[in-house]
Amino acid sequence: MESVGFKEWALVCEALGRGEQTVILRKGGIAEGREGFSFKHREFFLFPTFFHEQVEKVRAVDCELPAQREGELEIRFWARLEAAVTVTRWEIAAALHPFHILHGDVVRERFEYDEAPGIHVAFLRIFRLAVPWTFPDQRSYGGCRSWLRLPDAAPEMRLDAVLNETEHSARLSEFRTLLARTPAAVA
Repeated sequence: MESVGFKEWALVCEALGRGEQTVILRKGGIAEGREGFSFKHREFFLFPTFFHEQVEKVRAVDCELPAQREGELEIRFWARLEAAVTVTRWEIAAALHPFHILHGDVVRERFEYDEAPGIHVAFLRIFRLAVPWTFPDQRSYGGCRSWLRLPDAAPEMRLDAVLNETEHSARLSEFRTLLARTPAAVA
């Protein structure tokens, strides 16, 4: 298991971990490099990020940021990439509403950011770590980038699927059906 972390809002990580969300919508960070953003890893740990504004940017009712550990990081979820596409039509991006908890205006902002409208979408299979993985926080984990190299994960780490196979397959099929309606809008 490669020790790669994907930085995502803590509230989104929690929603993924509860099975309320199955996609990640990303435009790219400031420090993504010349090639820009891509879902370049097929398997990764969800690395929660904390900033208070994310509470107002999600549709969840009465949500609170999870507790942040002082000087320590806690990883609770691991993801496997099932499908990755770039959506170039707003109608398709807006239709992804059932697959995530973000407010529509947040999705629109990401979609329209920079001169090339579009958004990267990843459909994920999420697994909960049987025992949360904690390690010391480091300055190197900061910054506006999506991917991080993490310490080596314990080889005996046990993972439990958040959604059962039937539920996961049904959501993936629904996702693929939505994208197939307008294939020219997806790369």
